[in-house]
Amino acid sequence: MDFRIFTEPQQGATYEQLLSVATCAEEEGFDAFFRSDHYLAMGSASGLPGPTDAWITLAGLARDTSTIRLGTLVTSATFRLPGPLAISVAQVDAMSGGRVELGLGAGWFEQEHDAYGIAFPSLGERFERLEEQLEMVTGLWDHEGDEPYAFAGKHYTVVNSPALPKPVQRPRPPVIVGGGGPTRTPRLAATYASEFNTPFLQPSDAGKQFERVRAACELRDRDPASMTFSSAVMVCCGENDAEVARRAAAIGWSVDDAKTYGAAGSAAEVAERIRQWRDVGAGRIYLQILDLSDLDHLRLLAQEVVPQVVA
Repeated sequence: MDFRIFTEPQQGATYEQLLSVATCAEEEGFDAFFRSDHYLAMGSASGLPGPTDAWITLAGLARDTSTIRLGTLVTSATFRLPGPLAISVAQVDAMSGGRVELGLGAGWFEQEHDAYGIAFPSLGERFERLEEQLEMVTGLWDHEGDEPYAFAGKHYTVVNSPALPKPVQRPRPPVIVGGGGPTRTPRLAATYASEFNTPFLQPSDAGKQFERVRAACELRDRDPASMTFSSAVMVCCGENDAEVARRAAAIGWSVDDAKTYGAAGSAAEVAERIRQWRDVGAGRIYLQILDLSDLDHLRLLAQEVVPQVVA
């Protein structure tokens, strides 16, 4: 099982804070550092000192880290045009020496669109745009031969594209699709993704969604074993009850809610909880870290929790 660190910098972060977390995660042997793609703080957070842009952050980390993989859960299709997005990700992939992964989703947080002047279409249109973006980004990366790349969709049109630059990873960087939708989301994952992620679903619900994606793969004559299945989980671990309570309070959670909706408690309790996602089919876990100043939390997870799960 792979363990990755997942951050939410829209709650307020500097690049230096994100670099510290990514560097610590790399030193502690985590497989990857991922971040959300949002521009507005959620809940009661002040958002200070402000958000950071996902792909600008990852470009910096591509040069400031050495081995850890880097990516988004997930880039919003409403924020970027697909052609420039394909260029940006390919460039960051080259800057990192082939360590980038692209999570791509439809976008959902209307308030951040309003706050920064970004159009927010209907749910149906957002999914239409997501599907066209998935086809275009992967098509631009995959395209070979002397003829230019072309695409004609409802929302995007490409004419005479050289389909450059190519990413370092071939045939392409891994593409991640996720969510809880019962029909369209599994179909998109089976068509375009190398990984399917369930964001903060309970283990039983995650298992059901994994089965839907496996069925969608079979409908497309794709081997379900070619798909990586993963889950994102909020985590709050401590060496004693007081430390667990302190860490939960620091991110605005009660200990009881953290245990119910995420993985919280002692190292043994957190490991047992994570095994529930493993047992329903998750081969990769994204540990959501909300307090970016608490690097000891990462070290505790790496040294005490991960060995109990993979043993």
